[in-house]
Order: sequence, then C-alpha cells, then structure tokens
Amino acid sequence: MGYSGVRGGQEAIAAAERLVREARFGGSSPWLELDQITGHLDLAVDRVSGEGGLWAPDLAARAIRQAQGDLLEAAQLLRAHRSTLPRLGYSLPAESTELTVVRRVSPAHRNPPGGQLLGRTGDYTPRILETEDAGDTGDTAPASHPAPSGSAASDAVSRPGASDLAAVLYEQGLLAGRCRGDDPEPYDITRAPARPGTPRSARLSALARAETGSLTHLWYVNAHNPLRGGAEIPLELRRGRLPLKVTHPHTGRPVTVARCPVTEARTVRSTDRPRPGGSRFDLGYGLCFGENEPKAVAMAGIDLLVHRDPHTERLEQKVLIALDGPEASGFLEHLKLPHYVDFRSTIERVQAVRAAAGEGR
Repeated sequence: MGYSGVRGGQEAIAAAERLVREARFGGSSPWLELDQITGHLDLAVDRVSGEGGLWAPDLAARAIRQAQGDLLEAAQLLRAHRSTLPRLGYSLPAESTELTVVRRVSPAHRNPPGGQLLGRTGDYTPRILETEDAGDTGDTAPASHPAPSGSAASDAVSRPGASDLAAVLYEQGLLAGRCRGDDPEPYDITRAPARPGTPRSARLSALARAETGSLTHLWYVNAHNPLRGGAEIPLELRRGRLPLKVTHPHTGRPVTVARCPVTEARTVRSTDRPRPGGSRFDLGYGLCFGENEPKAVAMAGIDLLVHRDPHTERLEQKVLIALDGPEASGFLEHLKLPHYVDFRSTIERVQAVRAAAGEGR
C-alpha cells in the first residue's frame, strides 16, 4: 500500500528501497563478509538462529547483514525464509546426556559430580570497554576477581556429558518428578497455534524461539515477585554440541548427520516456598540454539514458574503469544503503514460524540 492516493506512490516506495540498499552496500568501509559475522559476531548469529527457529549460521549472518544489525528484523527474515523451505524429514529425539560439553557450571554445588568446566566465559571479568584492539596490545584484560574452582578448558577441549545433577537429586528423593507415564509427540508450534492449556512441549518450543530481551524481562519481573517466593536456584548450566540423528533410509538405523551447538539450563525451587520446610524441589528446564546462556536460564525459570503457580493463565498466555519477537515487531512495524481509513473513521466517531453532547446541552 502506498502513502499517496495519487500517482507517484509506487515510485516513492521504490526510491525508499533504493536508499536502504545504498546505505547497506555503500559507505567507506569494505563489504562485511559472512565469515566475519559468523566468526566474530557469533553470539548475534546464535541469537538470530534461535529466535528465527532455524539453525543455519550462514543464513543468519546474511539476515544480520541485510537487516544492518537489527537482530529482530534478522530473525524475521530468517523465519520468513524458513517458511519457504520444504520439510524433508524428522530427526530422532536426542538425549541431553549425549551432549558433548564445552562448558558446564553449577552455582548450586561447589564440587558437583563430574566437576566444573568453565569453558569460554566473561562472567568473572569486569565489564570494561576496551578502547584498544586486542591485536594491537597483544594482551587481553586480566580478571580482577578469582574464578571458582574448576577446569578452564577452551572451546577446543570438550568432554562427554558429565554426571546429571538432576539424576543425583532424584536418587536422593529430593526432586519432584515431572515425567508423564506416556510419551506424546512434541507439539509443533510452527504448524498449529499454541494457546493456554497446551502441553509443556509447546511452552518450551515457544520459549526457545522467544525474543531474548522480552524473555529475560518476563522472567525478571516474575522471579522477583515476593508472592512467588523469590528467584529459583540454577542447578546446572551446560553448553556444547548435541547430535542430530535421523533414520537411515536403507538400514533403518539412527545416523548422526550433524552436531548442533546448544545451551542447556536446569533450575530448582522448593516445592512449598515461600513456606518453610520444603521436602523436595521442582525442576525447570531450558534449551536453546547456540551460545545464549541468559536465555536458557530465563527459559528454565519461566518453565518452573508456569508449572508452580496455580494462577498462571496470564503468564502462560504471555509465554505462548507475547514473547515472539518477529510477531511483536511485525505488529509494531505495521503501525507505520497507512491507516487513513481507520483514523478517518475514528475522527468521525469523535465528531459525532461531540455533536451529540452539544445537542444534549
């Protein structure tokens, strides 16, 4: 729809698009290559891949470049592209115990079974802007605080999935079970709308694709609500690569075709907080694409809050509907498009009310 009711509307739109392309491809700096984005802006690539619902780093980098760094717009581009792709098959369920771990920490245990693995993280260094490139100085800023005990292995060093802390609590009778007797197929939110009352798999799928900032905000507001007993305790946070398996068309056996980087988080909360004397813990779970630890932790916290609170219909509704970044940004963006008829009808209604009020006086 054009902005002018007479000739020239389409020409103005085409000119506006040309200005966008000139800003994208012009400038004094060289063209930004995809390997530069995937290699140095990998956290942005991971975030767009997760919110776009498609693990394809090169395509996510293209979307970021096309969107000029607007990550919400990039996720929208990636999700729109995903909708045009044919579905060739379905992967097999993957157990989190198959995760090849490159980072694994437990804030709840000083020495958890399997040990701590710090991996690559900036959690223990101060937030100080580096005004010189690291390549120019030859050094990086040292940590001003001691890191907790554990291995500080780099991403090049990995280990198979360590002992499951949740399993240890189950064995000790300290963790409330949330497993169902049956094993239903995961709810596919890309093919059927998810509304309150849908299974947990629908909520987890929606949280995995949620906009990171909105999800963090929703968790923060609800986790610090004193009526819900304060924030939960992160039991375990892991990062690594999860095998993607499919059934071989000829042998019928599972075959690993790729390994997808993911972040996994588990959080716990006493079953009867804020009242004292809780005998068991409830468990919240989060898993998302790539390296996105804040999202995984917030996801696990929200999963736990929806499960715990008997009056969470509105919270569940926000999880299923209000956290989707492309949907929210799409609604916002459409407000900038022409609304002549709507606004004119509103003016006419207001004028009619004012006229009727004047006649009444």
